[in-house]
Amino acid sequence: MIMLRRGVMVGMKTFVVILAALIMPVCPGIPVQASPRAPASPAASTPPYHVVRPGETIKKIAAVYGVRPAQLRAWNGIVKPNQPSVDGVLHVGRPPAPLTGWRSRVEPVTPAAVNWDPRKKCPVLPADLRKVWVTYIDFYGVARTGSIVVHETIARRVQRAFLTLYRMRFRIMGMSPMSINAPWITDMATVTSGYSCRAVAGSKTLSQHAYGLAIDVNPVQNPMIRGSYIDPRSGAGFLARTPYRRGMMHATGAVRAFTANGLAWGGRWRTLKDYMHFSTTNR
Repeated sequence: MIMLRRGVMVGMKTFVVILAALIMPVCPGIPVQASPRAPASPAASTPPYHVVRPGETIKKIAAVYGVRPAQLRAWNGIVKPNQPSVDGVLHVGRPPAPLTGWRSRVEPVTPAAVNWDPRKKCPVLPADLRKVWVTYIDFYGVARTGSIVVHETIARRVQRAFLTLYRMRFRIMGMSPMSINAPWITDMATVTSGYSCRAVAGSKTLSQHAYGLAIDVNPVQNPMIRGSYIDPRSGAGFLARTPYRRGMMHATGAVRAFTANGLAWGGRWRTLKDYMHFSTTNR
């Protein structure tokens, strides 16, 4: 259960691990370039898009927008016989640029990078944490390079989960470094992140984030709800889980990227709903 939000971390000497995953046909094997800086008004340059709902196919979506299925496939890099994934976001017009191929690497972190303080008695040493860099698609359809800090034991699982999200064409509001990936966002509570040495709000119990075993994805679009309490408050417009919107996670869609890799989803809890939260301990 998580009620406070996260900090941002950076790494020490680079220990690079390239994930030797085969990129399926919907992810062209083009090397990732440095993430472009976002436009001053990103919404103004966002091409039309469609969020995929259960039961939708390329043919059905193409008919809605009056385009040919072949065009829709080409704009989104989806080759036959693959169909779009629930929670994925498709361009319904020519995209500003083709997506890059997916890449990932893993690095150690320094104590300073994770705000390490022995007096806080954090349960995990910095030496046991890793920064995982991944390619992700932002809300404006741009492929970017972001990072997330987790325990070393789940770094490979996290890589596989984000590879799946990329293949699904799922969109992420922002990942560190935010000064490059989303400089227009000032509320860090909206950032997709992992490790943070903190307790669960209102208690002395350490959050699973303090162990590096939990991840929050798109907090605004997937808020935590406990009675009348909503976190973050900016997620109040996303309490209803339909209609399907950019960045929202559903059991039949993007949630599977994490559950297939051993991370349980807080959206299935009974005493509260934490739609952003995934952890290896189901806590």
